[in-house]
Amino acid sequence: MKYITLNNDVKMPVLGFGVFRVDDGRECVNAVKTALAAGYRSIDTAAAYGNEKSVGKAIRESGIPRDEIFITTKVWNGVQRGGDVEAAFYESLSDIGTDYLDLYLIHWPVEGCFVDTWLVFEKLYKSGRIKSIGISNFNKHHIEDIKNVWSVVPAINQIELHPRLTQKPLVKYCQELNIAVESWSPLGGSRPGELRNSIIQDPLIASIGKKYKKTPAQIILRWNIDLGYVTIPKSATQERIRENIDIFDFELTADDIATIDSLNTNQRVGPDPDNFNF
Repeated sequence: MKYITLNNDVKMPVLGFGVFRVDDGRECVNAVKTALAAGYRSIDTAAAYGNEKSVGKAIRESGIPRDEIFITTKVWNGVQRGGDVEAAFYESLSDIGTDYLDLYLIHWPVEGCFVDTWLVFEKLYKSGRIKSIGISNFNKHHIEDIKNVWSVVPAINQIELHPRLTQKPLVKYCQELNIAVESWSPLGGSRPGELRNSIIQDPLIASIGKKYKKTPAQIILRWNIDLGYVTIPKSATQERIRENIDIFDFELTADDIATIDSLNTNQRVGPDPDNFNF
């Protein structure tokens, strides 16, 4: 596994395992245990996913020491609107079965709420119960809003990012502020049969894959890493979980990266951070 050093000197694996839409219970436990056995050391969950308990159970059953695993979870929108952010944090700790988090994220920039949420995050961070705090789905203007009040710069901005949505201006802005970029839906798929298939089956990706004897998914994940991003593919299939981590024995050329960049169409598969209603 390779690591990135965040802006507070915390080291984070560049490849993690996401559990969005992985069913709570045995499916999630088995998937996380498979991922850990394959070599993943970063697990990304969220209160809204409803599977924090299963993630914690899998980590305990894996036998891998807690301090070798990087755990990320996120505070949900309803808590930001009317709940107790600090209480939600401690509930997540309890559900996962840990006494600290490696990374805690604001899941979405809820209008009128996310600045106050960030101030609570800073308090929790300074208490020592979180190693790093960050944001998710924040556009430039959202970041500018918390920049007006922050005393801690977010370590990560986790955003939808894939070859159809390269987000170059937002990436550049984050990098200028020393905020690491983490891509969710890195293979471009949250709607079965739509965008994911068009990327995985794209002939340009396939031709690069033939050169390296790698699958299209492996090429796209390597593209993320060669650009300096953290990435968190998800799968409940053992073969794909293992396939997705088999990407550390090659690097893409600058021409390969430019070819993949050229597939950008600014097309989202997930919600627009400036227009969501949940």
